[in-house]
Amino acid sequence: MSRAARILGRCDELAAITAVPGRIDRFHLTPEHRQANDLVTGWLAEAGLRAWTDPAGNVFGRREGREPGLPALLLASHLDTVPDAGRYDGPLGVVLAIEVAERLRDEDLPFALEVAGFSDEEGSRFGTAMLGSKAVAGLWKEDYLDSTDADGVTLREAMAAFGLDPGGVATAARRDLAGYLEAHIEQGPELEAAGHALGVVSSICGARRFGLTVLGEARHAGGTPYRRRRDALTGASQAVLDVERIGRQRGVIATVGQLQAYPGVTNVIPGRVEFSLDLRAELDSDRDAAWSEIRSAIERICDDRKLDLVVRELHSAPSVACAAHLRDAVASGITAAGQATIPVLYSRAGHDAMVLAAVTEVGMLFIRCHDGISHHPAESVLAEDVEAAAVAFEASVRAVASA
Repeated sequence: MSRAARILGRCDELAAITAVPGRIDRFHLTPEHRQANDLVTGWLAEAGLRAWTDPAGNVFGRREGREPGLPALLLASHLDTVPDAGRYDGPLGVVLAIEVAERLRDEDLPFALEVAGFSDEEGSRFGTAMLGSKAVAGLWKEDYLDSTDADGVTLREAMAAFGLDPGGVATAARRDLAGYLEAHIEQGPELEAAGHALGVVSSICGARRFGLTVLGEARHAGGTPYRRRRDALTGASQAVLDVERIGRQRGVIATVGQLQAYPGVTNVIPGRVEFSLDLRAELDSDRDAAWSEIRSAIERICDDRKLDLVVRELHSAPSVACAAHLRDAVASGITAAGQATIPVLYSRAGHDAMVLAAVTEVGMLFIRCHDGISHHPAESVLAEDVEAAAVAFEASVRAVASA
């Protein structure tokens, strides 16, 4: 069996672990999470790694280097999904890492080699992304334990039901890493458009997320003339268009993904509208300048329409640059896979690598995905690209070892 066939077959096995038949729903601290961990634990053991589940529910495997106790080069991605997910965002990186570890099982490495499948990157169940890698990076916050899922179950309760000690998550923190490498589908169309299977990630975008509320006055739609209206939805609608305009003009990624009008009745002027804003850019300065302009534009709209604006910042993460020597290692790996051109591109999506950057240097390999589709059942990769990625990822580890 070829490497690609085995890797893709294992991705299919993970895709079959789902809470809802006919789609892929695999969330943090659920029975499906446990099944995935058990499956991956078996693969890690087959690859000659000592396997365990850490206090945050992440599954790990380790083989020692040329002497016991050396810092570890960690190869990882995540095993959880968004609702109705594709089968490659996250799991492909974990399975590739296991494949590399197995092929290097007899190598004399100057570091320990570890593989991890992070328990939560997407934040689909408890609303906070990257809980698994945050625990490993020592960025865990105790108030995470009080967050709840859609059924009102707290993270604290879910951990206890999973067999984990909610008070012991901090002990998952690592300070003994020699570096971090992650392979991931691009989640964008650039590699496919350029005709390349693989790319080197230069950096991971910095993101800020906001909850915005526009407040007007709910009144009878028939009885209130236009000159008397304080329509929160027309103001919010204009704001959404300005978000797109400013994002395009400034070359940043600005997205409104949620919008809800209240009271939500056909014949009532909306008095309150809540909407989200997701801002991303390669450089934090560009992202923050865009936010300043967007906020000013929305405030002008509200002033003109006699509306009020309430802003809540929900998330902020700085951009992360991949380490130069790990970028070089990934580039040499791509060359070893037979690709003459080495595309370098920044990641417009967040990854566990940006969290691990708090404790070690990071690097990433991107793999072409059809039409850039991700977070959707139509995620698709080519077998020949997966074969090339396996060669490149293994060669990248060898390059780190020989540096």
